[in-house]
Amino acid sequence: MKEVVFIRQNIEKWRATEGIVADVSSVSPDELADAYVETTSDLAFAQSHYPQSRITMYLNNLASALHNELYRSKRERWSRLVTFWTHEVPLAMHRERRALLVSLAIFAVSVLIGVVSQLGDAEFCRVILGDGYVDMTLENIAKGEPMGVYGSENETDMFLGITLNNIWVSFVVFAMGLLTSVGTGYYLFQNGVMLGSFQTFFFQQGLGTESMLAVWLHGTLEISAIIVAGAAGVVLGNGWLFPGTLSRLESFRRGARRSLKIVVGTVPLFVVAGFIEGFCTRHTEWPDAVRLTVILSSLAFVIFYYIVLPIKRKNGNTENSLV
Repeated sequence: MKEVVFIRQNIEKWRATEGIVADVSSVSPDELADAYVETTSDLAFAQSHYPQSRITMYLNNLASALHNELYRSKRERWSRLVTFWTHEVPLAMHRERRALLVSLAIFAVSVLIGVVSQLGDAEFCRVILGDGYVDMTLENIAKGEPMGVYGSENETDMFLGITLNNIWVSFVVFAMGLLTSVGTGYYLFQNGVMLGSFQTFFFQQGLGTESMLAVWLHGTLEISAIIVAGAAGVVLGNGWLFPGTLSRLESFRRGARRSLKIVVGTVPLFVVAGFIEGFCTRHTEWPDAVRLTVILSSLAFVIFYYIVLPIKRKNGNTENSLV
């Protein structure tokens, strides 16, 4: 490759790296490490092909600056416990916004399939939810307690059990990305069909509004977190499938690091959702306005944290890199 072509292909990337060095506090340690790996790779190429060129000296200086910043930041500060949630997760979500859209689309289509299937066959929910659960729910409806399942256990036990189970499910959805994105897609499909048939079943029993207020009281955060975990699984799977110019192993390594950050970021949502389901959902006597307020507040938080804040963080980083 001619030197001028090499420079033209990479000049914008090097300028962005200069911005990282100039304002290292605006990037995560992972991004700093990625910039260092890419710069040293370019330096090795330049040393082999243009050993006496000024571009080789420039890259050597840039790599040295990154090296110094990287090892200066090696001892993590306690503040990263805060910046992880306020900066790193939102930036990772912005980078993987297409994966989030794919996950949401798969889940939405699956819910629709569950709705249509239940409308076409009233017994479909038994295939998905099991005879035991459906029969228990019908008994609760007959007793005038359609949401009685949420009050069948001690609040604390229910909170802990639900939270741990939901976190486990999210990590399974994520880990299925190891089987490529198809594995994650299957789990999203399974959960979506289940939700669609479940909600339609209650509408068929004349309890659609009550079921929506009860289920989405905790489900707004819970389902959102599963979709986000699905996005993490898609990122993990795409690391295998679409390595681009990187080696497949390096592409997978980077995808795994970003996706793990995303799925860990869902844990607080599952904790709060588990608390609501264990302590609040059982109170069907609460005014509809109160329950609707909780649902809308949860939805507003999800939109802000996973859509609005990532855009703000990315725009902030772009402005910093141009200083």
